Amino acid sequence: MTSTTTLSRVLPALPWVLRMLAATVGAYLFCWGFIALTLAATYAAGLSFHDAEHLSAMLGMLVYLGLFLWSFAARSTARVWGVLLVGAGLMTGAAALVQRALV
Repeated sequence: MTSTTTLSRVLPALPWVLRMLAATVGAYLFCWGFIALTLAATYAAGLSFHDAEHLSAMLGMLVYLGLFLWSFAARSTARVWGVLLVGAGLMTGAAALVQRALV
């Protein structure tokens, strides 16, 4: 088997592999930032820590489901990755700022 034969078999599957990675890894990173920001914001707003933790985890599961489905429904894989990575970075940074303000 030559390398061109192997490459021709792998290339058609690449978009689906990238979407599966976006749906799992990218959505996980986005939800990590979302949960961190929601937890910090609700705790800062006066909710008890454990209530804020449970609320943010429950909302995070719904967000993860929506992102998982959207990553397969979107037309552009690059847009999916962009939204997920930029959103994850911004929310994680904002959560760090809120947490630093609380301490």
